[in-house]
Amino acid sequence: MSRLPFVTRRPLAFRHRSVTIPYMKAQFRFHNHIVAAIFPLVLSLFAAQSGFAQDADKLDDLYNRLKDADEGAALRIEGEIFTESGKSGSATIDILMRRGSQALESGNSSAAIEHLTAAVDHAPDFIEARATRAMAYYSDGEIGPAIADLGWVLEHEPRHFVAWSILGTILEESNMPERALAAYRSAAAIHPHIPEVKGAIGRLEKQLEGQAL
Repeated sequence: MSRLPFVTRRPLAFRHRSVTIPYMKAQFRFHNHIVAAIFPLVLSLFAAQSGFAQDADKLDDLYNRLKDADEGAALRIEGEIFTESGKSGSATIDILMRRGSQALESGNSSAAIEHLTAAVDHAPDFIEARATRAMAYYSDGEIGPAIADLGWVLEHEPRHFVAWSILGTILEESNMPERALAAYRSAAAIHPHIPEVKGAIGRLEKQLEGQAL
């Protein structure tokens, strides 16, 4: 699998062009409607997990069905993807993930990062630990580390529509509309029925068309 060059404190190469996202501590950003919509879904991943392992074949089937599903079916498949993706195979990791998610939900992003980093340290290949930590970094305004985690997630699971959506949000907020649009389109190609992502695509297409005139 080719490496996606999303790295902290270094230029961000996106679609074969390099741009720079500075390492900075931004303001709390959960007012963003896309992240606000995704946030409770991510937290629900770990509400009832208890050491079950993922079924890779089941995930492949779910993603294949999602891209062609109608809206009603897509919502059901989305929930199944979240459930399957949230299985770490370890009761210890599940506890750390629940603690991190609960801290994030309560607004304590620093504690969330601590718990989620412990989960990453214990299970460095567990994708949802880094995906959720990216959201925690984002909520804490740590954009560089959020980008680094999102890059790792998308390198290892390019179908992760939540990661693409958050990446699009960060790029849009960083005044990179073309790259944000590409990230949103990547999310929509995997999951075509996220209303906030569809809205963002329409908004940015109009914005970029206006700039071209």
